[in-house]
Amino acid sequence: MKIRRTVTTLLVALAALIAATAAPTTATQAATGSPYCGITWGSGDKTAGALSSAPLIEVRTGRHDCHDRVVFEFDGPVTGYSVGYGETYTEGEGLALSPYTAGDALLRVSLRAPAYDDEHLATVPYRTGEHVANVLRYQTLRDVVFGGSFEGYSTFAVGVRARLPFRVFVLAGPGSHSRIVLDVAHQWQE
Repeated sequence: MKIRRTVTTLLVALAALIAATAAPTTATQAATGSPYCGITWGSGDKTAGALSSAPLIEVRTGRHDCHDRVVFEFDGPVTGYSVGYGETYTEGEGLALSPYTAGDALLRVSLRAPAYDDEHLATVPYRTGEHVANVLRYQTLRDVVFGGSFEGYSTFAVGVRARLPFRVFVLAGPGSHSRIVLDVAHQWQE
């Protein structure tokens, strides 16, 4: 009788141990799923490049099958940026842009280049706090707000519908221009 109880206890403990080790694997597989459109960008901060004197001349947006895009075009070579989720403040005065930017999550975009020329004249038609793009019918983008340009840095608040994966990269051209491109995925998983 005592042996039977011991064997039963051991079998129950063994079954519990097997169930405990198998459950996290199954839960992890179910939680991760496959990446949406093969996107593996992540949502952590992305920073690269150095300060440039080439001025910002245009900001535009685009819709794609798997992501929405913001393009910052410069009159010359530019490689410097810092992009991440969190509060964005206006350059020079430190005013938070979140109350003025649509979206449930906010990408703070700091471009390491001015939005003015050598004579300190604006090279883009936006004033601090202005909405710079019409993102009506975009799946992910909700707003793009100019945060100003000060001491060679230009800032934007990009409102998105949720904290989603994003990537940032630099493209040369057209001509002597360069572009910093921000893509934000439509979702995390298939």
